[in-house]
Amino acid sequence: MFDFAVIGAGVVGGMVARELTRYTDSVCILEKGSDVALGATRANSAIVHAGFDAAVGSLKARLNVLGSKMMAEVCADLGVKYKNNGSLVVGFNDDDEQTLKELCERGKINGVDGVSVICRDEILSIEPNIGDKVTVALYAPTGAIVCPYELCMAAVGNAMDNGAILRTKFEVKSIEKISEGYKLSSDTDSVEARYVINCAGVYSDEVAKMIGDDSFTVRPRRGEYMLLDREVGDHISHTVFRCPSKMGKGVLVSPTVDGNLLVGPTAEDIDDKENTATTAEGLAKVRALAAEQVARIDFSKVITSFTGLRASGSTGDFIIGMPTDRFVNVAAIESPGLSSAPAIAEYVVSLLRENGYEASPRSDFNGTRRPMHFFSDLSIEEKNELIKVRPEYAHVICRCETITEGEILDAIRTNPRPTDVDGVKRRTRASMGRCQGGFCTPYIIDLLAREMGVDYTAVTKFGGKSYINFGKTK
Repeated sequence: MFDFAVIGAGVVGGMVARELTRYTDSVCILEKGSDVALGATRANSAIVHAGFDAAVGSLKARLNVLGSKMMAEVCADLGVKYKNNGSLVVGFNDDDEQTLKELCERGKINGVDGVSVICRDEILSIEPNIGDKVTVALYAPTGAIVCPYELCMAAVGNAMDNGAILRTKFEVKSIEKISEGYKLSSDTDSVEARYVINCAGVYSDEVAKMIGDDSFTVRPRRGEYMLLDREVGDHISHTVFRCPSKMGKGVLVSPTVDGNLLVGPTAEDIDDKENTATTAEGLAKVRALAAEQVARIDFSKVITSFTGLRASGSTGDFIIGMPTDRFVNVAAIESPGLSSAPAIAEYVVSLLRENGYEASPRSDFNGTRRPMHFFSDLSIEEKNELIKVRPEYAHVICRCETITEGEILDAIRTNPRPTDVDGVKRRTRASMGRCQGGFCTPYIIDLLAREMGVDYTAVTKFGGKSYINFGKTK
């Protein structure tokens, strides 16, 4: 029996599991997908929000501001790219200006440092490519950007390095109360744990119902994005939002920590919790709105588009609590969930302590981790020294992103280990560049097949039946 079973290996589940391993190595992470970070964590805006948007007194406000302040140190410990680039929320008229002033005051009450409302001339001085009709903006210097799936993989990996067990392809279908805790069952297997932490994203309401809690519902909110080539990644330096609505923070234009330009998302409430299709209408809307916020975006440089699903809850706030003994809901973690994740993890542990969990910090806990992209940060001399020991670092596999065989092999051998091409892609950025894997995919498949000891044709793109090769032609 485990001390804890964490349902869901997204960024919140990963951060919670990592925090729990500060006290025990008896943690099991249950993920229905074939890898971590496959839900909302895989496809979102990658923003560390300053915290001015959430309602005063809400869990969102409290945990967003705290999480934002924690994020730089957490990323440094986990070897994850983080950049404090600041954010602008732009307005186009007097009504927008009034809204921005209200947001500014809310931010100050929430504890956000340095927020102010600035005029067009001030905006142009820090963001020359701002939209032609923008007249005013809320400036938040503490806003930042991060890679969400990289943070998730690092958090889950660090938890595993400290003893946690990851079970992928384990979809929880039932939860039974037993004498010492709970029995969680999939179609083929079961796990027992003294405590259960429900971090199941858009499915968190369905998991809660398994223990009789129907006090909330979660509906997916679909958001479509476009990602532009690194060639235009420096078109802006700040994250540029527009005045928020009841559907969220709206379309943004932002650099990424990897040098691309990201625009989106739309916001559409849907019922299908697996519908991540993009639409011509949605992407056209993204393009039109983004062009109002930032001038002269070269949309001919779009290299891919994608859709994410946010877990929109029925209460309007994060739902974090214990509806019954030894069971914690961490539900409806929509934006600013990524920003709040480190603080959510600490909050969950404090909640457990208030309800009888007793444990002392482990003396052998190691909260640090080598960066996934350490090779690119080395000097030429350091790279040459490493290549002498490991020649595979001299073999470039992905030309667009300059990713070597050594980096891919390290990713395949590091917790949590990828088992498909997209898993390698998320860990190394191999095939994330301009050609989107046109050159490097066969080499990645070969490395995966060799490392996993399977046939070349058994390697998939993203698990399931997403086979790439069916046999040899020559």
